[in-house]
Amino acid sequence: MLKTPSKNWDLFSEIATLKDKSHYRRMPEVSGIPGRIINIDGRNVLNFSSNNYLGLAGHPQILEAFSKAVRTYGAGSTASRLIAGNSPCHRQLEEFIANWKKTEAALVFGSGYQANLGILTTLTNREDLVISDELNHASIIDGCRLSKAKISVYRHLDLNSASDALKQEGFRRKLLITESVFSMDGDHAPLKELSNLCMEHDAFMVVDEAHATGIYGPSGQGLCSKLGAIPDVQMGTLGKAAGVSGAYVAGSRSLIDLLVNKARSFIFTTAHSPAVSEAALEALKIIVSPEGDRRRSMLIGNVRRMDEMLQRVLPHRNFSCHIKPIHVGPSDLTMRMSKACLEQGLFVHGIRFPSVREGAARLRLTLMSDHTTEDLQKASRIIEAVFTAHANC
Repeated sequence: MLKTPSKNWDLFSEIATLKDKSHYRRMPEVSGIPGRIINIDGRNVLNFSSNNYLGLAGHPQILEAFSKAVRTYGAGSTASRLIAGNSPCHRQLEEFIANWKKTEAALVFGSGYQANLGILTTLTNREDLVISDELNHASIIDGCRLSKAKISVYRHLDLNSASDALKQEGFRRKLLITESVFSMDGDHAPLKELSNLCMEHDAFMVVDEAHATGIYGPSGQGLCSKLGAIPDVQMGTLGKAAGVSGAYVAGSRSLIDLLVNKARSFIFTTAHSPAVSEAALEALKIIVSPEGDRRRSMLIGNVRRMDEMLQRVLPHRNFSCHIKPIHVGPSDLTMRMSKACLEQGLFVHGIRFPSVREGAARLRLTLMSDHTTEDLQKASRIIEAVFTAHANC
């Protein structure tokens, strides 16, 4: 017999409210190896909603590395890395990342979310000040809250606002954190200028390179490397351009030692499997190779071509980035347009509150290196048709 929930546990009304506001979400079922074509709920469609920017998720070398590691090390790590879950694969991956990022050391986390929580809760507490861009990712926002530090939010990409926040005194430690490429808008932080401000005000600088890792800079080192910024802490993911999963933090040896000893999101969780580390290592080897250069070049070409196509059919803010938001506004209209695109064979997901502020919903196109010119043309035609059909809604 089902228990009747009390008024305080009326979850049904909360769900109804989400549906009324067009904020209710469901998880589509994705089948097969992800690529430029994706199977969504049993139907093959063009995929313009993936973080698989370099098309590596189905790369045969990565799949073989994963398969070989499973046969060698088993399916799972079976423990946290401080107990019995630390394998040679983890160490080799971290050594490769540190060498690639030109830092003293690196540490792998299960996800970017865990990495950001670990960074912020390890480096700051009630005695400290965290200065955060207003459009930073939810993992950064949650890490700020859990750190119990004083939080000073500066206006998005605004150097004057960031400078004013950094001038505050009376704290044990000041730390500025920003994404390099912002996940919802595709715009880029002024990393060199922010780095100079942090040096001027004796503040730590933390950069989340999740959407830049593998894409910008020499050998895909990231936007920091491209712009000549040298942050104290670099975070990046292995589940986007690298096509696998997990995340890393790179920096000084003392930083990594402190994270190993104090980051609760690292200590109190089972390590990801050795096979995942081995697959991620193979992905990074491809990223730094001539093949990686070719894939980056193909992606850059697709970004330019898609910009030109979108400019012809819609007003579009040109960030020359692989993330291309097309602003709609209302959540309900955005989701209807996303559904209409899907019905015509294009998967471009609607992004709405709380991922973006209320009233700022958008379709977010993400490009991949292996999208063909025909893919781009088809996507552009569908978007134009959908926007035309919904123009007066």
